[in-house]
Amino acid sequence: MEAKETLLEINDLTIHYCMHDRTVRAVNRVSLDIRKGETLGLVGETGAGKTTISLGILRLLQEPPAKIVEGSILFEGQDILKLSDHELRKIRGNKISMIFQDPMTALNPIDTVGDQIMEGIQLHEKLSKKDAYRKACETLEMVGIPAERYHDYPHQFSGGMKQRIIIAMALVCRPELLLADEPTTALDVTIQTQVLDMITRIREELGTSMLLITHDLGVIADMCDRVAVIYAGQIVESGTTEQIFNETSHPYTVGLFGAIPTLDMKQDRLVPIDGLMPDPANLPEGCKFCPRCKNKLPVCETQEPELTELGSGHMVRCHLFAGKEGA
Repeated sequence: MEAKETLLEINDLTIHYCMHDRTVRAVNRVSLDIRKGETLGLVGETGAGKTTISLGILRLLQEPPAKIVEGSILFEGQDILKLSDHELRKIRGNKISMIFQDPMTALNPIDTVGDQIMEGIQLHEKLSKKDAYRKACETLEMVGIPAERYHDYPHQFSGGMKQRIIIAMALVCRPELLLADEPTTALDVTIQTQVLDMITRIREELGTSMLLITHDLGVIADMCDRVAVIYAGQIVESGTTEQIFNETSHPYTVGLFGAIPTLDMKQDRLVPIDGLMPDPANLPEGCKFCPRCKNKLPVCETQEPELTELGSGHMVRCHLFAGKEGA
C-alpha cells in the first residue's frame, strides 16, 4: 500500500501562556503529522492542550499571553510560524480552515449568515459578487440549509443549524485541511450524528484532510484513520485507530477506555482514572501521568519518558515500554 503524502507536519511544538506570576506550559514538544486525505483524531481530557494546538496551527493565539516557544509547523513544506501576516492570510480560511467549538461566539450577530459565508469567497477567490453569492448559496445547500435563508441572522437558527453554518464557512473555499475543534460538543446526540455524517460526506467529496479534536472515543472510532492521545500537553500514545483500540498501551489510554461502558461486558460501575490532570503551571518533574498511574515505576517520578515505537508507527510515551522497540 502506497504511503500518503504528508500535508501537515508539526515538530516539537511548545506553547506557553506567560502570566505576570506564572507560566502555563500548555503544549510541550508535540510532534504529529497529517497525510493527504486522512483524518487524524486528537483525543484527551479538557485542558490537555488540544485547542491550543489547533489555534497554534493557524496562529490565532493571542500573543501575549500566548507564546510559541519553539518548534515548526510545516504545511506543504512551508513553516507557518515563519510566514508574514500577509502570507498567512492567503492560507488561513483558504487552504486551512477551522470549525470552532462554540458556534454561538463564532458567528457575528449583526451580519446575515450568507454574508459571513460569502466573505471568505471574496477574500480568497476572484469571483464577481453575483458568482460569490451563488457559491455561498450552493454551500448553504451543501450543509442542508435552504439557500432562501441566506439573508437570515444567526439568532434565527437553532444550535445545530448554527453549527452547519460554521461548517459551511469553513468549507466554502474547499480547503485542503480542516481543523474541527469538538464540532458537536453543544449538540444533542441525534443532531451530533447528522453533523458528523455530513462532515464525513463533504470531506470525502472534497478530498479534505482533517484534524478532529474530541474527547469522544466513539466519534474517533467512526471517523479517524489515525489517533493521537494527548495528556498535559504531550502526545502519550499515537497510531492507527486499530492500534489504539486493539493494542492499547499507555496507562492513560487504558484508563480512558476503562471509563467507557460496553454492551458486551456486565459491570456494576465504570472505572474512572483517579485524581486530576496536573496544573500546567506546575507540572511534575518526571512522567506527567505518574501521580495518577497505577503501574508507575520509581523512575517515573524523576525522569520524563521518551516516545517508544512498539511497531508499525505505534508510539507510546511510557517507561513500562522503554527498550521494547518493535514489540
